[in-house]
Amino acid sequence: MDHLLHVLRPRHRAAPRYNDGVPFSIRDFQATDFDTLWRIDQECFPAGISYSQAELRAYIRGRGSFTLVAVDNGIPLMTDSNSGNSQRYSPAITPANGSVGGFIVAEAGGRSAHVITIDVIKTARRSGVGSLLLQAAEDRLRASGCGSVELETAVDNLSALSFYKRHGYSVIKTFPRYYSNGVDALALEKELSEK
Repeated sequence: MDHLLHVLRPRHRAAPRYNDGVPFSIRDFQATDFDTLWRIDQECFPAGISYSQAELRAYIRGRGSFTLVAVDNGIPLMTDSNSGNSQRYSPAITPANGSVGGFIVAEAGGRSAHVITIDVIKTARRSGVGSLLLQAAEDRLRASGCGSVELETAVDNLSALSFYKRHGYSVIKTFPRYYSNGVDALALEKELSEK
């Protein structure tokens, strides 16, 4: 159970929140995940932005880096009899056969940190998986003493820009022709204040 980092448990409140009912657990990367994560990266990003196997492997193994994986618990939708609200209940352990819904690779470097990539499969988007991954990574970075975190995204990736802004990231600069396909990137940053 050491590999289990975060499990959402049912919440009882009148108004639903953004991540309520996300049926995913977050765990550390395992070597057997690599091929799946690489395929997800190929599906999430176009050529020129997606990583080669060698690049992704180097980032995962990099000094100060860690990779977190969102695993679908496969728990059916249940209804809370008190409120009538539908919620997904996550067990305390991650099933070995759970499917991967996404992953994040980040690295800590002293007081600053860097999110290298966050990838969520198409069928799990807009379900809170990306938020769950980002929060788990930020928590780990904060615990390691990082005061801020930066990341890059393509200037034309409007859904990513909206996602990061919703999570408190601000654009700090532009990198012209950052990606190998010639697309510019925006660098975004967030201060990691103590909770």
